[in-house]
Order: sequence, then structure tokens, then C-alpha cells
Amino acid sequence: MAEKSSETLVVFDCDGTLVDSQHNVVASMREAFQTQGLSSPDEQSIRNCIGLNLDEAVLQYLPDPSDTKLLAVLVDAYKAAYFRRRQLPDHDEPLFRGTVETLRALHRRGVKMAVATGKSMRGLKAVVHQHGLEGFFVSLQTPDQNPGKPHPQMLEKAMRDAGAEPANTFMVGDTSYDMMLARNAGCIAVGVSWGYHNDQELQESGAKYLIHDFEELINLVLPL
Repeated sequence: MAEKSSETLVVFDCDGTLVDSQHNVVASMREAFQTQGLSSPDEQSIRNCIGLNLDEAVLQYLPDPSDTKLLAVLVDAYKAAYFRRRQLPDHDEPLFRGTVETLRALHRRGVKMAVATGKSMRGLKAVVHQHGLEGFFVSLQTPDQNPGKPHPQMLEKAMRDAGAEPANTFMVGDTSYDMMLARNAGCIAVGVSWGYHNDQELQESGAKYLIHDFEELINLVLPL
């Protein structure tokens, strides 16, 4: 690994990496299509697109990809459905095991952290607030201000905010889009096996490391 010439930065994806939100994503996408009298995409197809910008994800399921009016309607319907689900008393998007312990361990050792996600800023801030993660991240990057994954801009902005260089920046995610994002930004791609794309997809899309438990990330970023 390269000698430390700048801040060490760990950038996390959100859905499928920090929090398990697939049930809400799947339900909201199905509801959006049902409001327009359309057949709902199947669960696996929806899971495969988690991590993309919302409009890009919805586009995968349109009967006519050139129908921009329907695309806009479905995107708005999805946002409304997800917002309604977030207000329910039993709303749940649990953190994956070891998330808080890992964030605390990295924070104690002076590692800078950020998030780069396909989630909206409103949705990301809701997750951060729900789980009391305020104070851990020096940068929150979403498609509200950037092109979506795998365009490198979200990582470039996070590195600029943290004072980090690509050689000392780890992009941690569960999808091929995260691995391609890391590759496009020249960063270190770390795939997690507990998310929404399988190990083979992660490796084929550029994962330099594959971890099966958050504790492995601590040892990877902070070697003995």
C-alpha cells in the first residue's frame, strides 16, 4: 500500500453497505408502478439497480425508455411512496452488524469518513439522524449535487473535503456501481459481501478487496 502522503479517507455507500433498506426500496418501486397501472418490476431486478440514481434505476423498467413524461411521474411516485413509508411507526432500515463499532474505531484513529450514495440528500440525512451518525462524516455526497455512479465526481468532492488523495481513499460498497466509481476516481475499491450484488459481480467490476465483516475493514484501513 502507498505511504501515507495525505489524510486517510474511507467513503461508504449507504443502501446495502451501512443500512439494509432493500425491503423499503422494493415496496416503494412496486407501489410507484402500480399507481400508473403498470406491472411491477420483480424484486431481484429492483435489487440489482439499488445504487443507481433513481431516474436511471426507473428507466431500466420502462416499456418505452424514451417516455420521459412517464419516467418523471414514476420517479415522483417512488419518492412519495418512500417518504410515506419513512413516516410509518414500524419503519425500519437497520444498520448492518458492526457498522457503529467500525465508524467509532476509525474515528478514534483519526480516519476521515464520508458517504457517496445514490440516495437523495434528504434520505441520507434521515438515515444519519435515525441512527445517530452525526459527527462521523466530513462529506455527504448524493446525486442531488452530482452525476450518479459510476461517475467519479462524488468521490472527487469527498476527497477534496477531506484533504485526501486517491491512493489513500477507500470506497466501500456493495454494488458493481461502487466498484466502478472507485476505479474511475483512482481509489481503492472495497466490496462488501452482505449487500445487493454478489461477490463475483464485485470482483469483476473492480474490487481490490472483498470483506465479509466490518471488522475486516478496520484491519484493512489500519494495518497492524
